[in-house]
Amino acid sequence: MSTTSSPDRRTRRAICHHRRPRLPTARWSSRLRDDRGSATAEYAVVILAAVAFAGVLVAVMRSGEVQTILTDLVRGALSL
Repeated sequence: MSTTSSPDRRTRRAICHHRRPRLPTARWSSRLRDDRGSATAEYAVVILAAVAFAGVLVAVMRSGEVQTILTDLVRGALSL
């Protein structure tokens, strides 16, 4: 019997294999459940929606009918 204290076979196995390697699907599912960065993604979506809305407004404002209506509106306001 040796005097050095070495862990027995069961303890060594528990120390070496206390964490099993995770499957790739488990890794992806944990990443999908993680909500870090979700606020940044939400801000990005809102900014993209605002840019799209601004593009629609620019297209509408460049039409001839809208320019005529706005010109008449400004002339009417300045003539008061």
